[in-house]
Amino acid sequence: MAALPLLSLGAAVRAAAAGLLLAALWYFTVPDEPALRLCGFHWLTGRPCPLCGLTRAFFALAKGHWAEAVHFHALSPLAFAMVFALFWNGKASRRLWSVGSAAMVFYGALRIVIPGV
Repeated sequence: MAALPLLSLGAAVRAAAAGLLLAALWYFTVPDEPALRLCGFHWLTGRPCPLCGLTRAFFALAKGHWAEAVHFHALSPLAFAMVFALFWNGKASRRLWSVGSAAMVFYGALRIVIPGV
């Protein structure tokens, strides 16, 4: 009788991809304040868009700097979990994306309307 594999090939590839992404986020460092802002919304309005700060927050989270990440974007731990949920299929992943997307929209609207949020 043959032993069952611990992970299917697809699950192993997804786990490897998630590990590579985490390793890249941990290895590289981005400046606390970007020299050039690529956000068109910020250029036009001077206010942060719903996603401003997430790149810097992801790099901070990968290094374990939670307070720094939350300073860059308050919902960065949720967004981090959402991105890594893309590597797995299932009901929990879909639910996380549904709830997380709604939270991001609400928080993004607050950031646009109320300065400093």
